[in-house]
Amino acid sequence: MSDCPDSVGTKQNKVITEEDWRKSWVARKIGFHNADIHKLLSEFLGEMINGREKLNILFPLCGKAVDMKWLADMGHNIVGVDVSEMAIKEFFEEQDVLYVEEAVESLPDAKLFKSTCGNISLYCCSIYDLSTSLLGKFDGIWDRGALVAVNPSDRERYVNVLLPLLKKDGRHLIVTVEYDASIHPGPPFYVPDSDIERLFGSTCNFKLLKKVDALTDKHRSWGLNYFYEKLYLLTPKSHN
Repeated sequence: MSDCPDSVGTKQNKVITEEDWRKSWVARKIGFHNADIHKLLSEFLGEMINGREKLNILFPLCGKAVDMKWLADMGHNIVGVDVSEMAIKEFFEEQDVLYVEEAVESLPDAKLFKSTCGNISLYCCSIYDLSTSLLGKFDGIWDRGALVAVNPSDRERYVNVLLPLLKKDGRHLIVTVEYDASIHPGPPFYVPDSDIERLFGSTCNFKLLKKVDALTDKHRSWGLNYFYEKLYLLTPKSHN
């Protein structure tokens, strides 16, 4: 993500609660939402697809990402998760997709919002409630704004939830951001290369696909003079 609720503190070790993120949607502090298909996803989609069809693709901390409809229209099955019911409902309404709301038997506090044609399923719950018993496993994961949004102290917990959800031949695209964290502590949180190695290196092969200059006036207003997005491809080592 590339913005945060105004109420959130200003240190990278500040714990941002799920309620903070829900409040950010209510207050329309959603600068992290991208109204267009992410350029790195469109450029490198082939790295995730890898010649396959009708993939099961996971969007962690999905918000109302328009990429979900884009991929669903290609014939893929999309599963997303977000703590904001408002974000999920806005996705279906803005994309003109009919949906139904269902309870989740194994998660009493969760809700499932599902397109009537069944190809988009968005869970309103904590990312940490996800499991293979609930969702099965995925051919692809698109993480554009999740790792950079979870509290840095929760990164290992987040990865331990996510990696079991990826099939042995699955392909995981993840976007991190690089900037001077002494000036703007986040979120989005700076994820150093060393964290990619630490979090994924024992279980996945990973490679940097592209590093792009993503500096905007918003970032300059934070005091930054550089802001990069970095796209990595991760593949489970057991498949190689």
